[in-house]
Amino acid sequence: MARLAGLPVFDPLGDQVGRVWDVVALMPGDFRRVRAIGLVVEVPGRRRVFLPMTRVTSMDAGQVITTGLVNMRRFEQRSTETLLIAEVLERQVTLVDGSGVATVEDLAIEQQRNRDWHVTKVFVRRGRPQRGLSGRLRRRGETLLLDLRDVQGLSGETPDQGASLLVASFEDMKAADIADLLHDLSGKRRLELAAELDDERLADVLEELPDDDQVEILSGIGSARAADVLEAMQPDDAADLLSELSEEQQEQLLGLMEPDEAADVRRLLAYEENTAGGLMTPEPVILPPEATVAEALAHVRRAELSPALAAAVFVCRPPLETPTGRFLGVAHIQRMLREAPHEAIGTVLDSDIEALDVHAPLALVTRRLATYNLLSVPVTDADGRLLGVVTVDDVLDHLLPEDWREQDDLLEDQHTDTSPVEQPVEQPIQQQDPQVTVTRGEDGRRG
Repeated sequence: MARLAGLPVFDPLGDQVGRVWDVVALMPGDFRRVRAIGLVVEVPGRRRVFLPMTRVTSMDAGQVITTGLVNMRRFEQRSTETLLIAEVLERQVTLVDGSGVATVEDLAIEQQRNRDWHVTKVFVRRGRPQRGLSGRLRRRGETLLLDLRDVQGLSGETPDQGASLLVASFEDMKAADIADLLHDLSGKRRLELAAELDDERLADVLEELPDDDQVEILSGIGSARAADVLEAMQPDDAADLLSELSEEQQEQLLGLMEPDEAADVRRLLAYEENTAGGLMTPEPVILPPEATVAEALAHVRRAELSPALAAAVFVCRPPLETPTGRFLGVAHIQRMLREAPHEAIGTVLDSDIEALDVHAPLALVTRRLATYNLLSVPVTDADGRLLGVVTVDDVLDHLLPEDWREQDDLLEDQHTDTSPVEQPVEQPIQQQDPQVTVTRGEDGRRG
């Protein structure tokens, strides 16, 4: 079953519909007949939809073929359903023969004579997973291929479930996509996945999550690691997250952070949230006027920079750490690309951009960005020293409603789908006045 994750899904004409994300199963109380009722398929737009097994015509190691009928409504997991990849792999189970515990590494699903798909085998590794000095799981112990009836504990709460196999599938995913997945999981499983992500990756993901999820994860990973993750975040994002905590928690985490990192965050926490000071990041690309165009372009190539921060170099007199010496102007990357590499950036400055006061309200910041078509705008103090810059993505985060991530699915539902995939009409409930007959739909779910 693990081989299905990531497989392309095609319609009969050979057009790709999406990729397999997970397998949905129904697990009865005795676990003797675990039926796979469908696939979760990620289609363009990062939407995950439900594909019933009845609409799968072929499934092998390289692809999944469908009838071409895909309901584009977003998949919502029901209480009776289990996601086999996200919730069962790496689960701790007990061997019925009394020989101890094992870790589930894969499952086998097979089509029965009645064309239903059932989980028939469980591939396990004896013993509990152990972590090496690096924190990664070490694969040791005998492996066994067992019948479903030979294990207990495939469902329900488990005190220790790994997530390294699931995290491995995140390698090519954007942080926003991982955040979307974490948001849909239970709190316990969310923390298990967070534990497997390295600090840099988890920091990127936290920046894309709603406030409640951020606080839950930060509170659940331990103070020492939480401080490391905060250091890896952009200072303005770290300050926004800390502002959701109590003053006692803020001080505890700031005390565990490196002094230089904590100083930047403390400074941002002192400003009102919807002001230029509360929105700005204190770590833009800053260079002296005598630096060459070649040097400047080398700095903005850094992979960790966001597109908005990489679009301009802020030129100041030393010192170059915020608060800097006197702010001189902005060297835009588009202008620098037209100049000779040996030219000093002080000769290509845009000095007409008026810096914002640190207490400027959000409305003024927005107007300044829109009026001059800017991706970022400088923020200075009364002495003309650069304190930071406000980027357009930070402004958007504050202009959108707090639940804008949850509203994304509603907006997609309102948008007319123009893809070649046919959207079938759901089978209606058969009604007999005055009674209603409940039937099992084509997707295997009760309707």
